[in-house]
Amino acid sequence: MLDPADSASDAGPLASARPVTAPSLSAERGDGGVAVAFAGDWLARTIGAIEATVTRTAQSELGQTISLDVSGIGRIDTSGALLIERLARALREKGATVSLEGVPTSNQPLFDAVHRATERERPAPAKTSRLRLVPMLESIGRSVHAIGGEALVGVNIIGASIYGAGRRVTGKAKLRPAAIISQMDRMGVRAVPIIALMSFLIGGIIAQQGAFQLRYFGAEIFVVDLVGILVLREIGVLLTAIMIAGRSGSAVTAEIGSMKMREEVDALQVIGLNPVGVLVFPRLVALTLVLPLLAFVADIMALGGAIGTTWIYSGIPPAAFIQRLRGAIDFSTVFAGLIKAPFMAIIIGVVASAEGMKVGGSAESLGLHVTSSVVKSIFLVILVDGVFAIFYAAIGY
Repeated sequence: MLDPADSASDAGPLASARPVTAPSLSAERGDGGVAVAFAGDWLARTIGAIEATVTRTAQSELGQTISLDVSGIGRIDTSGALLIERLARALREKGATVSLEGVPTSNQPLFDAVHRATERERPAPAKTSRLRLVPMLESIGRSVHAIGGEALVGVNIIGASIYGAGRRVTGKAKLRPAAIISQMDRMGVRAVPIIALMSFLIGGIIAQQGAFQLRYFGAEIFVVDLVGILVLREIGVLLTAIMIAGRSGSAVTAEIGSMKMREEVDALQVIGLNPVGVLVFPRLVALTLVLPLLAFVADIMALGGAIGTTWIYSGIPPAAFIQRLRGAIDFSTVFAGLIKAPFMAIIIGVVASAEGMKVGGSAESLGLHVTSSVVKSIFLVILVDGVFAIFYAAIGY
């Protein structure tokens, strides 16, 4: 913001040719106090050379009565007036009486405006508590509030999916089974090899370690009970859900997140389609259907790995293993594990979709939300498994 007089003086085709005088200041002590005289052009492009001098002047002991004479200034703009005003304020804060003299009538509005701007009350900085407990409690509160927001987003997705399912069942919206079958193929059929291999190895490892420990007590045959109950009630469905969270959950987040980055989600809303119904619903249904089936495959393969391991390591033939297994487990054991699968599938689908919807416009944001999706899904899957374990223990199941 230039002073009007300065702007008028600079107007015209020869304005840029006008020479610029370097700013300067000098102090002289007299009977009435110290007089600080300013000279030259105090403009934004020239005051850089004088700022250090102004700072040293503000730090100097000039006495109790100081006059700032600006009559020698040629041209001045807002930056120059602000620098002079800061010098005056610094001297006043030290207890000196400061007066501004020699201000031309044309420059008076500029100095008045700068003075009013610097006199405005500024908000006081927030006081930091010296107690370490307060920041910790604040962090906990923010985390709890964030968890509430995450839960609200998840409930919104579940509600929208249920609403969309109701519209499809009643015929108000078109059911697209091809989209669901395609997702079942990608999330279920193509995941069978890795799920089967992982479960086979885990079953074998549990059987070997159990047999190794029980051998000291002469109860090696009880490894069949251990493997059967542990795999069917806990390990089979839990490891399957963790694998699906890392494999399919991350893929869902990446797919929806990429569409969000390319503004395809916004395009769906523009044309009147619900993104949850188009993008989330088929994936959520597919996960809910395929996860129990994958968990069943994982149970069978884990038991197969345990049969092979106990036959080789402990000399327990497959016929004896199966006969012992029939006495150790029943249908309720299998059901106790498989009933968890739909709940875990819904959690994985909702978390993955919610994180995908949060992706911003950068690749970094996509990577962060994919990582967050996998971590949150695995944590919640393990938490749900623990809740089921406590519930089963409470009802004696």
